[in-house]
Amino acid sequence: MKIKLMQCTPRVGDLQGNSQLILDAVRAADEAGIDVLVFPELMITGYPPEDLLLRPSFMEAVVENTQNIIKQSQNAVLIFGAPRIDGKVLKNSAYLASNGQAIGVYDKQCLPNYGVFDELRYFAPGDGAQCVFEAHGWRLGVGICEDLWQDDLAEKQAELPCDVWINLNASPFHINKQHERELLTSRRAKAFAAPLVYVNPVGGQDEVVFDGGSHIMGADGGLLQRAPMFVDGAYTFDFAQVGAVDITPLPVEIEQIHQALVLGVKDYVLRNGSKQVVLGLSGGIDSALTAAIAVEALGAGNVLGVLLPSLYSSDHSIHDAEVLARNLGIESITLPIADSVSAFEQTLAATFAAWGKTLPDVTEENIQARARGVLLMAISNKTGRMLLTTGNKSEMAVGYATLYGDMAGGFAVLKDVYKMEVFALSRHLNRVHEIIPQNTLDKPPSAELRPDQKDSDSLPDYPVLDAILKASIEDRKNVEAIVAMGFESEQVRRIVRLLRLAEYKRRQSPPGIKITALAFGRDRRYPITHSFSQI
Repeated sequence: MKIKLMQCTPRVGDLQGNSQLILDAVRAADEAGIDVLVFPELMITGYPPEDLLLRPSFMEAVVENTQNIIKQSQNAVLIFGAPRIDGKVLKNSAYLASNGQAIGVYDKQCLPNYGVFDELRYFAPGDGAQCVFEAHGWRLGVGICEDLWQDDLAEKQAELPCDVWINLNASPFHINKQHERELLTSRRAKAFAAPLVYVNPVGGQDEVVFDGGSHIMGADGGLLQRAPMFVDGAYTFDFAQVGAVDITPLPVEIEQIHQALVLGVKDYVLRNGSKQVVLGLSGGIDSALTAAIAVEALGAGNVLGVLLPSLYSSDHSIHDAEVLARNLGIESITLPIADSVSAFEQTLAATFAAWGKTLPDVTEENIQARARGVLLMAISNKTGRMLLTTGNKSEMAVGYATLYGDMAGGFAVLKDVYKMEVFALSRHLNRVHEIIPQNTLDKPPSAELRPDQKDSDSLPDYPVLDAILKASIEDRKNVEAIVAMGFESEQVRRIVRLLRLAEYKRRQSPPGIKITALAFGRDRRYPITHSFSQI
């Protein structure tokens, strides 16, 4: 058997474009003598199509495109994912076709309903009546994504003899996800006593990034082939060529995060009709890393940096921002905000005085951040550039960000990246030559909204803060369990309280790229208003 894995980039809702990808590959496969051609889960619609599935006109077009593809199938066995109308319900299905005829249909049995997945909202589970199909003398086992992860189902399927097991996926990236996948597929291949083919798409879709990593495991659980991560392409494997192995090495963890962020920015910006972006350059590490990622994703000519110095901006921060812009080769402009801030303060002075509220506090700090947001959004409106926000996950967790200020924008690149990972990524980018100025890496982080301000004035040192946050957010440990890890009780209680109080801010924040197993947004859905204090 010569099998081709289509690690491609379907776009959600682009039924015609996705169908054309399939038809082009069908013709190429026939010319190359391919026996089996495999596409990812829900290839026709892209993943996840969400409430598009509930529109009758959308599903009518899905059915039309699916039937057309089946009619144009050629000698190779074509396997592709599409939603299917089954009476009054929808199924998440894999179609098998060859020589213009449908060979069979498999309906996904295990519908994920956690994290970013909402499949029970749209689909009914399949009954598993048939999951092994006869085609051209082969017995092809077929499953879809989550089916492979459920032990009970896999044990039942392992009792069915097959020549190769094929799993269609739409599995988003998070740190170490590929390692988890390959441990699973190795175990399943041995249980099925057959090679296992795992096909996954590539590309950014809103918050999630699909990282590819398509691969084939031998019946002994050994890796036979691995396609590159984050790269679309067609990858052929011939089971007749014993010992022929094509295994692309996995990037190291920090490089996987780097590639996910670049791909996420590129696809979100371009697929939403923008070509250029704008962001504020503070001279700090978050805006520096965001700018560097944007340049990789879109090119230096499509990135505009805006310096927005206030009365409290240090000379070294302005200098660091200018050096960064030169290093990246991007255009930069400077818009001082002191006069704007003064105008706001004068307008509010009489009202605040009447209330006896004349001492400066966080209000005046937020006015500075919001003045910057107004200017950046004005540039975005006038030029059509998407505004990238630059805050990181550590700040978003504890509310160390200003609504309608530094949170204003269209896409939050570092929303799921903790502060210590921001430093690690920045050092990673500098491994060949300096991109992010060394002073930006070395100086204490500061919002520079009051004289001599440092982040450590308000927050624990970031190694401590990140460790507490990861324990609370990702491990779901309560206060007592985190304290038992060796952290100060009062400090833990304060951080957990800030995490809870900042929920209303996060609910209003722009979407951002998911890189962890539990990102803010669709992964983590807490009520804004609640009385449980031990989250």
